[in-house]
Amino acid sequence: MILTLKNSEYNFNKKKKIIVSYLVSGKGSNFQAVAEKIINGYIKADNGVVISSSSNALALEKSEKLGIKSIVINPENFKSKIDHETEIIKTLEFYKTDLIVTAGYMRILTPLFVNRYKFRIINIHPSLLPSFTGKNAQQQALDYGVRFTGCTSHFIDEGTDTGPIILQSPVEIKSDDNINTLSARILKEEHKILTESVKLFCENKLILKNNRVIIKT
Repeated sequence: MILTLKNSEYNFNKKKKIIVSYLVSGKGSNFQAVAEKIINGYIKADNGVVISSSSNALALEKSEKLGIKSIVINPENFKSKIDHETEIIKTLEFYKTDLIVTAGYMRILTPLFVNRYKFRIINIHPSLLPSFTGKNAQQQALDYGVRFTGCTSHFIDEGTDTGPIILQSPVEIKSDDNINTLSARILKEEHKILTESVKLFCENKLILKNNRVIIKT
């Protein structure tokens, strides 16, 4: 998947068809957005498996309706975070996963996991990174009083929302916005740029050079 070109320069190669799997914890609307684009052929890939950290995640219902295999791997059933992630890795490998999409996955991945899938984990975050990292990014933007926020797709690294940025989309904050109205508008943009980011990865159009993602034309 990754070919070293020069020092910190990487090319994301694709095989005949990329298998995309998902880590989820909640509603799963971003997972659904990507999975449906794969099913309808917009993204040339195959859906792998949906792994949820919670048996109550609505993403599991969406997965069932789409005919995609899902499994719950609850962290409470493991003695350590490493044991939990080791089980996740076993499942991802069983389904021959090439690319992982974290779609509302509410757990921070360990360096062990991140390095195992370096530059093969795409996350979506509801702010224009590097602003407003971590939880409650939409509320952070409202509290700070910025005029624009948005969303960012990026590769996950060992930091919190610090990985190389793939795409961003700005969203204006209106004077009468609250957390619900703003989050809803950002979510629409999340669906767009996350699916485009996965598409670019699967089309071998992403190059990483000096921590910057370059999109081939």
